[in-house]
Amino acid sequence: MNKKKIINDPVYGFINIPSAILFDLVSHPYFQRLRYIKQLGMTHLVYPGALHTRFHHALGAMHLMGLAIEVLRGKGHVITKEEEEAATIAILLHDIGHGPFSHALEHSLVNGIRHEDISMLIMDKLNEEFDGRLTPAINIFKGKYHKRFLAQLVSGQLDLDRMDYLNRDSFFTGVSEGVISFDRIIKMFNVLDDDLVIEEKGIYSIENFLISRRLMYWQVYLHKTVVAGEMVLVKILKRAKMLAAEGAELFATPALAHFLQNEVTEADFFSSDIHLEMFTKLDDQDIFASIKVWRSHSDRILSKLCNMLADRNLYKVEISNEAPDPARVVMLRENTALALKLDDPDLEYFVFTDVIRNRAYDAGNSNINILLKNNSTIDIAKASDLSNLESLDKTVKKHILCYPRII
Repeated sequence: MNKKKIINDPVYGFINIPSAILFDLVSHPYFQRLRYIKQLGMTHLVYPGALHTRFHHALGAMHLMGLAIEVLRGKGHVITKEEEEAATIAILLHDIGHGPFSHALEHSLVNGIRHEDISMLIMDKLNEEFDGRLTPAINIFKGKYHKRFLAQLVSGQLDLDRMDYLNRDSFFTGVSEGVISFDRIIKMFNVLDDDLVIEEKGIYSIENFLISRRLMYWQVYLHKTVVAGEMVLVKILKRAKMLAAEGAELFATPALAHFLQNEVTEADFFSSDIHLEMFTKLDDQDIFASIKVWRSHSDRILSKLCNMLADRNLYKVEISNEAPDPARVVMLRENTALALKLDDPDLEYFVFTDVIRNRAYDAGNSNINILLKNNSTIDIAKASDLSNLESLDKTVKKHILCYPRII
């Protein structure tokens, strides 16, 4: 069977699956599941085109890895065929541990387990199936391979994951502020002392990359309506889990029922294969099919929340730099209790506060270093003449207040 396939990608045009093992990994049920997990969770509630998937994104990142390695080889850096294949596998599988609706439910179904850790567990399982052939890829993914720059291409401040998702998300949402010169940035890649660096003439493309990332967070990923949709989804799962714990009858697929009926901790997840087996059968369709059925559930809170999401009648969300006035929150709770005829414990589903954070550049975590003509390096925040670039290295924290629109 010919396993060197060509895929027509809407962002990059025709891209190749370069080897038989990559074809087999793409064909594996663990990877095919990503077709049914949206890349941007609830963002389609604001940008109707944002219906692309983790499957799209992983293939795009794989394609960019091929371009990056070709550029670095052209500049005299030795990357063997085996290393190229390992790095490409690592980037292809970097998101394989994502749950339904991507980040929205990361802590709702399984308690406090990062998708990166689940990705690692799935990669270990695949490695067993593939007779240890994924070991070099896993070492690159963990940052344990001796060529550091390969790990930095997979996970870092300027990795190919970010390069693809900014490019792809701006394409599908139509938000032009997120457009980056990914091809120029990759052509400016170089390696110095085993670290990935950017040649000096690429500095303006990097500035644009960092500013685009910040704008995409506020305009797309943390848009207040997107936040509202994700918060409703989180509250639905919280209510469903509470009802399941009390023994209520809830429609759910076997995979979703497993996580509703069991309080799965991190220790549980990594000590028993059943949790991973169920997780790898879970996608967006399990969740939304249940929400459609729960719209007519006898529990009034669950029914109300599911109807809010299905009808896009979401929370009113206020975003501010300061924490909301406690007296106003109390007033909103009182008004909501009267309007919806709710008891005090149930108000947490309809009136609540939270915090959102955005950090476009984390200089302490694998800096973006600019390679100067004298072969020394300088951090992008210091090399740039943009006065606001250093401010991107600060975590911006904003407070949100959610409450029903009828109040």
